[in-house]
Amino acid sequence: MLAFLWSLGAFIVALGILVAVHEWGHFYVARKCGVQVERFSIGFGKPIWRKTSKSGTEYVIAMIPLGGYVRMLDGRIDDVPPELEDKAFNNKPVLQRMAVIAAGPGVNFIFAFFALWLMYLVGLETVKPVVKSVEPESIAALAGVQAGDEIIKVGDRVTPDWEAVNLEIVSNIGAEKAAVTVKNSSNVEKELTFTLGSWNFDPDSESPLSSLGLTPYRPDATLTVGFVGEESAAQEAGLKPGDELIALNGTKLSSWERLVDVIVESPGERISLDIQRDGQQLTLDATIARRDTPQGQSGYLGVSPTFEPWPEGYVFTHQYGIIEAIGKALDKTWRLMTLSVEMIGKLITGDVSVKNLSGPISIAQGAGTSAGYGLAYFLSFLALISVNLGIINLLPLPMLDGGHLMFFIVEWITGKPVPEAVQEWGYRIGGVLLFMIMGIAIFNDIARIT
Repeated sequence: MLAFLWSLGAFIVALGILVAVHEWGHFYVARKCGVQVERFSIGFGKPIWRKTSKSGTEYVIAMIPLGGYVRMLDGRIDDVPPELEDKAFNNKPVLQRMAVIAAGPGVNFIFAFFALWLMYLVGLETVKPVVKSVEPESIAALAGVQAGDEIIKVGDRVTPDWEAVNLEIVSNIGAEKAAVTVKNSSNVEKELTFTLGSWNFDPDSESPLSSLGLTPYRPDATLTVGFVGEESAAQEAGLKPGDELIALNGTKLSSWERLVDVIVESPGERISLDIQRDGQQLTLDATIARRDTPQGQSGYLGVSPTFEPWPEGYVFTHQYGIIEAIGKALDKTWRLMTLSVEMIGKLITGDVSVKNLSGPISIAQGAGTSAGYGLAYFLSFLALISVNLGIINLLPLPMLDGGHLMFFIVEWITGKPVPEAVQEWGYRIGGVLLFMIMGIAIFNDIARIT
């Protein structure tokens, strides 16, 4: 329950920030163009807070935090008095109307840059992309990747950490081949070719790296308990952080992985654990909990280990000065924008399945997880979602900003507005498509947690 409330709170904060930023873009440019703004609302439904400014704009925070809107004076839906006709949105030149609509997505991109700039100032701890192991006969193994190799480039893009490797690997979905440059422990570089024709990547069950046969390096787990979950089977058995596991059911444990193998395969069974605590040897009994997985029931103890220390130089921090952080943030923002466009293109061509669409539940989980890791990770998450919000809003679907821009571009070129009947049909079709996409995304979210 606590994890749910944390994710919900982080989701509301993240969405509130991003919606406010997006709508402020429309609001600011509308005011600069002399448009009368009737209402600026964060959320939908019944207002829980409102205030009217001297200019007549009503500022509202509403109950349903799943969006927002800017309500402008518009002669197509309002009775506009003669003295306010010059302040109506529909009476403004087409280029000004285009600027007002484009400002929302535009400010999303600016905010993403600002969030990433702050992230680089605060500093983001990350890990070098060193390979721990390669699955035999996998795509990575056939390309020649070996344990201990560091992935320094995918294509022409430098990959200083695993996040960058993941982004660039995903960008190659649908490609036949990908060039990957690695560096071995002797600092010898070589360019390898990943043959991707047979690559089957299911993001619901595996990571991009594991689907290629790559396991990132991380220190080995020890047999010392690092964490015990609240109300877990481990806690009920009396396990505590710092306990050293010696034997399972009377058999000496050689590794943490051996313990995991037995636990996963033994849901509901009773086990005995010999432990060392404060110089004394104890025997504890535990009943392994059950949990459902896509593969069926598995056992769950609710305990995690401590790990050996990282080798020197493997963990580093992306942290830069005020000026250098600007360049880093610009490059990262541009890459997120281009990758988002690429993924939409792959979705249309079928290279990416609609099963990969995510909705508010997945976003809430991502918000909670990133917030739990710290400010820098939450800023990175905000930047990613802000870029996606901007790109999606620019899609040429009526009801989205891109749809309005499409109509205005036609008006700008032809010199006359698109007929109302055509726009009306466009909004209906766009609405159906948009609700279908939202429905698929929400269905995918529910499928992932059931």
